[in-house]
Amino acid sequence: MEQQGIRVGKTAFCCLICQNLLKDPVAIPCGHSYCMSCIKTFWDEEKDEEKNSCPQCQQTFMPRPVLVKNTILADLVEEVKKSELQAAPSAHCYAGPADVGCDSCTGRKRKATKSCLQCLVSYCDQHLQPHYDVAPLKKHKLTEASAKLQENICSRHDELMKIFCRTDQQCICYLCFMDEHKSHNTVSAAAEGTERQRELGASREKVQQRIQDREKDVKVLQQEMEAINPSADKAVKDNEEIFTQLIRVMEKISSDVMQQIRFQQESQMSRAEKLHEKLEQEIAELRRKDAELQQLSHIEDHIQFLQKYPSLLHLRESTDSASINIRPLRYFEEVTAAVSKVTDKLQNILSEEWTKISVTLTEPKTRADFLRYARVITMDPNTANTRLSLSEGNRKATSMTENQSYSAHPDRFKFRLQVLSTDSLTGRCYWEVERSKSGVVVAVAYKDIKRRGKESRFGYNEKSWSFYHYNSSCTFMHNSISTDLSVPKSSRVGVYLDHSAGLLSFYSVSQTMTLLYKVQTTFTQPLYAGICFLFVSNGATAEFCE
Repeated sequence: MEQQGIRVGKTAFCCLICQNLLKDPVAIPCGHSYCMSCIKTFWDEEKDEEKNSCPQCQQTFMPRPVLVKNTILADLVEEVKKSELQAAPSAHCYAGPADVGCDSCTGRKRKATKSCLQCLVSYCDQHLQPHYDVAPLKKHKLTEASAKLQENICSRHDELMKIFCRTDQQCICYLCFMDEHKSHNTVSAAAEGTERQRELGASREKVQQRIQDREKDVKVLQQEMEAINPSADKAVKDNEEIFTQLIRVMEKISSDVMQQIRFQQESQMSRAEKLHEKLEQEIAELRRKDAELQQLSHIEDHIQFLQKYPSLLHLRESTDSASINIRPLRYFEEVTAAVSKVTDKLQNILSEEWTKISVTLTEPKTRADFLRYARVITMDPNTANTRLSLSEGNRKATSMTENQSYSAHPDRFKFRLQVLSTDSLTGRCYWEVERSKSGVVVAVAYKDIKRRGKESRFGYNEKSWSFYHYNSSCTFMHNSISTDLSVPKSSRVGVYLDHSAGLLSFYSVSQTMTLLYKVQTTFTQPLYAGICFLFVSNGATAEFCE
């Protein structure tokens, strides 16, 4: 019964924002408690910087309250943690074949949770307690339980190795320091380990940067490879149409041109595939290297760290990015252009084709024209903020006071009341959003937009474009750059996207289509339709219209 009581009472010590046990708990003037870092972040990210509201009861405070750690509440949280540890099943406390056993246990050994680098002994939770309670023992260095503590002992003098000899690049004890290493350049192992840890961090950054560079190269190469076959096929088709209008004496030339195109196609594809395979192998090697460096960075024992550190620094020569650029498309275009000069008849054909293209590329004017590209948009529940309720087949979102019962998901927006569409948008698309109140943002964004922090907000990053309509003012936002607009207010906003042309337009939909704002850019990824609510629990709704 006691254990059940602890479990029920634990929710009273959880932060409403992060849903975890309170860390550095603070109580704000309304009486609700949060982690100090959570409430600071929440206030920092509020649209109105002077609002400083309580996420639970919405009471506002001006100026921002001074936050002081609630020591009584912090002690209670610690008691809850200890109670959970004591309630853990005892069968899990004993050491298994792969575990480090407690050196102080007699009989059946419990599983060690920490090792002391001063005592050179591993302890279970019970025998570790003096290191938390006894003043001299509190100064000892504790690490994760390790079965390799004896590797910290000098094999010659049976003393703890606390010194690092930079001259010989090895760990030594104080007797070694007084003897054969007396005139060498030496420092404490802790100081050397700390410095090498900093070097390790820099090395990881270089490796990770190289991974990013290689991944970008792979992406560019994949785009090139995807364009090779369509471009070659288009060149073949265009030349076939040209040569059918020529006399039979040109048939041999036509055949030669086709063969040259196919030869270049195979040649460039072969080269691209080899480069692709090489880059994938390099990325795999870099990931393995990064994993090894990450594992090394978690070693708290300076001796073991220094002994393993030098062997993981070497990186193979990187693939030259200059060799990745494959440009076979110009060759196909030049072939087509050369053949086009054979006869003046091609001028008429090109003129007719350009007329067709220009008609196709003309932007729609009327609502009927836009509806030719209409898309049915549904919202992805895995991206919806917990204060949003989805209905009407996930086409309608409503701002709510209470959190909704969504399961945890990495794609969910943490603090912003935002949601993305289920399907990606490419080609030409048109959709309309019906809004019940102002303060609703209509947006498009890439899938990899961040899910928390200020950079997750639509329009405040380079991965999203948003149209804000608040009261009587309208604003377009992209990459934190705002453009104020003098346009009519509308409850229904139409969005037209021509992905390949890099065109994004927002319209006020009524009896006529009124352009609100147009963007001309280059989209590098598929886009997703987005909705954002500026205010919590004001009952605002937004619906993707059928």
